[in-house]
Amino acid sequence: MTKKIALIVGSLRKDSLNRKFANALVEVAPAELQFEFVDIGDLPLYNQDLDDAGTPPAAWTAFRDKLRNVDGIAIATPEYNRSMPGALKNAIDVGSRPWGKSIWAAKPVGVISASVGAVGGFAGNHNVRQTMVTLNAPVMPGPEVYIGSGAALIGEDGKVNNEKTKEVLAGWAQAFAKWVEANGHKG
Repeated sequence: MTKKIALIVGSLRKDSLNRKFANALVEVAPAELQFEFVDIGDLPLYNQDLDDAGTPPAAWTAFRDKLRNVDGIAIATPEYNRSMPGALKNAIDVGSRPWGKSIWAAKPVGVISASVGAVGGFAGNHNVRQTMVTLNAPVMPGPEVYIGSGAALIGEDGKVNNEKTKEVLAGWAQAFAKWVEANGHKG
């Protein structure tokens, strides 16, 4: 059965390494996962006053509605200063509110990360995982994917040029399909 998966890239850069690896993930994923990239760059910073007044920005409402209607969420993130990027944290905050209406609760989540450094965004990846667990989202524990020295794995065409990396992404996608099936809404 087809599962709708929101794919969020934590970097806003058009030429982001994580966007390139997210594209590669889509290419090697099993057919039952139907990915849709969900942009977070236009989300205004979260301010509870707007929710309290009943005037959330249209971008917040569209983001919440889109994520509420998917079966799972995949996040590809870099690491910024040993944490997740601010834009990604803002998106998580927007989705977690208003209080009691979090779109993350009970939504299966998977996280991959890539960086130009050797540790592949490990700290940013785990920061996202920690935050999602706090929001009651079942986060796939493994396999974990941290793609170090990511720029060396991208060809001049902007695509992953390393077969082992493609295999790792395909294995992750297979595991994520099972995770979504086991942890998704049974309604």
